[in-house]
Amino acid sequence: MNKKIILLIIIALILIGLGVWYFFFYNLGEQTSVNEIIPEEEISEEQMRQTIVSLYFYNESTQSLVPEGRLIDVKELVEEPYKKLMELLIEGPQNSSLTKTIPDGTKINKIELKGDILYIDLSKEFIENHSGGETKESSTIYSIVNTMTNLTEVNSVKLLIDGEENKAFKDNLIKFDDPFVVIEEEENSEANSNTTV
Repeated sequence: MNKKIILLIIIALILIGLGVWYFFFYNLGEQTSVNEIIPEEEISEEQMRQTIVSLYFYNESTQSLVPEGRLIDVKELVEEPYKKLMELLIEGPQNSSLTKTIPDGTKINKIELKGDILYIDLSKEFIENHSGGETKESSTIYSIVNTMTNLTEVNSVKLLIDGEENKAFKDNLIKFDDPFVVIEEEENSEANSNTTV
């Protein structure tokens, strides 16, 4: 008698298991395909092709470099990323509270990545048209360095003027002998507080 009860319990458990299996794999599968989630707003192809880059400009009120987010087409960034970022820096900020750091008339001669150093060759206007002063010169240099080192492959920036190395701004306060690397925020604020415009 005990064997019959145990056999009935096993058969009942098998039938319950088959019923659960049927429900989950057949009925539930049909319901989820009917209740498909439809997004409220379609993402356009143009939106999918855009990315945000950080460009660094000078803020007169805080006397420091601050990033300005800029939405650009990924295709432009993929083709010539360094040239595109440099062109945007030359154009200047869109935010009226920020100041352009690259002197007017500056042209890009050539940009080339060698290892993790980005060589940027600019026209003579970069030094000739600069207003001078260590703070402004430093802001000009680090607006470029901070912007370019946002790209993972760039660790430092070497500046050349019309193909020549070891140049400097007109007042010789900042020389371009060695590649420039990003200055940590504390060092940067100390440097700015120790210099005058």
